[in-house]
Amino acid sequence: MVAEKETLGLNKCPDKMPKRTKLLAQQPLPVHQPHSLVSEGFTVKAMMKNSVVRGPPTAGAFKERPTKPTAFRKFYERGDFPIALEHDTKGNKIAWKVEIEKLDYHHYLPLFFDGLCEMTFPYEFFARQGIHDMLEHGGNKILPVIPQLIIPIKNALNLRNRQVICVTLKVLQHLVVSAEMVGKALVPYYRQILPILNIFKNMNVNSGDGIDYSQQKRENIGDLIQETLEAFERYGGEDAFINIKYMVPTYESCLLN
Repeated sequence: MVAEKETLGLNKCPDKMPKRTKLLAQQPLPVHQPHSLVSEGFTVKAMMKNSVVRGPPTAGAFKERPTKPTAFRKFYERGDFPIALEHDTKGNKIAWKVEIEKLDYHHYLPLFFDGLCEMTFPYEFFARQGIHDMLEHGGNKILPVIPQLIIPIKNALNLRNRQVICVTLKVLQHLVVSAEMVGKALVPYYRQILPILNIFKNMNVNSGDGIDYSQQKRENIGDLIQETLEAFERYGGEDAFINIKYMVPTYESCLLN
């Protein structure tokens, strides 16, 4: 009788009945997929299965280099240069506090060439305009200073900045014609100057049938390099073409042809 009462009580209270758990469908185990192994080329890992060989890194020949603080900026901020900024109707120009012919070119000209690396106003303006002014009035004082100008020129070109390269090439063209024998004096230093020109020589804008205004502004690197090399050959004497051809193999003579 007691057992019957318990079964009746369970029937009356279904909540007290033990719940049956549903059997879940067995999920498939994850299939192990071999992950690809990234490895360097020409290594033991590169020969393994599922290995992906990482490509070679970019050489960075055209990548711009970071600028360093120049001696020109330090001397300018210290007030050692006898120059001031003069505003004219044609634009800005340098007001020299002394006659340019009386300057010590061994001291000042290398410092102004060191400022070719500058890209901020007023340092870049004073350096570039100061160089052109000193080359115009230098005469016989320029030739003895040539060896001191090579390292600043090389540093400016090695920045690989398009704007700095264009300005440096224009300065080189002016330097070659500034005095006699300067072009010949630069020939031994072609190995320091010309490697960067060889890299950027073919950097021309392919504009199709459009108009390339950089040619009018003389900011096309490829054309400026060609003009500079031709100026080197014209004023560099007999050995100029051989030395240019050694460093820039694609250069064709403008005098022999």
